[in-house]
Amino acid sequence: MPNRSAQEWIRVSMRTPGILIFGLVMAPCGWILNLTSTVAPNWRTIDNIPNRPVDEIVQQGIWDICIAATTNTRQQCGQQDDNYFNSQIIPIAQGLMVASLIVTLIGLAVAIPGARCWRDRPNWVVAGLGGLLIFLSGVMTIIPIAWYTHILQDVATVTPTANVVVGYCIILGYIGGIFEILGGFVMFIGICRCCGGKNRGEVRVEEVTGNRFSQQKPPPRRIDVPSLSRPRSSASSSVPYSRDSMDDDVSFPRAKSPPARSVNTSYSGRPYDADL
Repeated sequence: MPNRSAQEWIRVSMRTPGILIFGLVMAPCGWILNLTSTVAPNWRTIDNIPNRPVDEIVQQGIWDICIAATTNTRQQCGQQDDNYFNSQIIPIAQGLMVASLIVTLIGLAVAIPGARCWRDRPNWVVAGLGGLLIFLSGVMTIIPIAWYTHILQDVATVTPTANVVVGYCIILGYIGGIFEILGGFVMFIGICRCCGGKNRGEVRVEEVTGNRFSQQKPPPRRIDVPSLSRPRSSASSSVPYSRDSMDDDVSFPRAKSPPARSVNTSYSGRPYDADL
């Protein structure tokens, strides 16, 4: 396909393209979920601990450990567990989750001006670079989340691991990472024009001009209507009483007045009785 300049493509609508709107909505949502997953102390939950109350549970995160009970909402945080925090996964998860939050903010700061920047055309290169940063931040979230889930039962702790279950931070981290990956990828594909420009909401100029001329209505066809004002002719018409025939004297024997009698003025005789 030959290279085409930007002047040969036109925007279908002046609104912000849908792929940029999708990315700018998904990225902040994913960032909020990742922030909750990072600071909340609930990457895994340990219950049914031996020699402890039945309703007591231990919630372990990457920054803090809390002891809670299923019968009330009170929690005791700030618990010490050197074995847990010295595990290999904990410092790696801390670094990647914090880096993911920072990279997401940088990606949004780059993508927002490139998405529109109050111009007719978005800066697709800048918006694509912002989408790439958001995509990488989502990957940095998924890596520690997936790794921690894989070794969930094997993470060292001083608490007896009678029953270990996944905490809600893992779920939020997965969802937030997927949101950022999807949003960043969709924004990044706008850096190149594909699918005939549909990803950018653009069409070729010749397509628009061709459709415009093809949709024009053809000129109305001229129809010759015979004139009703015809000249008079002496020829006979098929109409019994045409306009020409009405001008002539129509003879009706019964309706015709009798002719006037002529008077003989030269007659000088006396009238007879028969004449009276």
